[in-house]
Amino acid sequence: MPRFVYRVAVSPPRPDPRLERWLRTAVLAGLALVLLLPVARGHSQWLGWAPLWLVGMPLAAWWSLYRFRLPPLPAALAPSRPRRRQRAQARRRLRAA
Repeated sequence: MPRFVYRVAVSPPRPDPRLERWLRTAVLAGLALVLLLPVARGHSQWLGWAPLWLVGMPLAAWWSLYRFRLPPLPAALAPSRPRRRQRAQARRRLRAA
């Protein structure tokens, strides 16, 4: 079995532009409602917390449309990985009977 697998860089397919436009409109409309109407910032007995449904859920759907990709972090903000030791792996000792 080969140790190294070479992969061709393939960009993921773009989502349907109509669905993306609808989600963007829903996010902006929900944000406008939450910012402009005090009633939209409240809590409903049937729906729960209104900003969650007006802004949070459309944002989560828009994010999942792009398969949960996050924007790349700048190199200065990216966490650095700890360096691995270059020693050999420890072996088990045989127990004296």
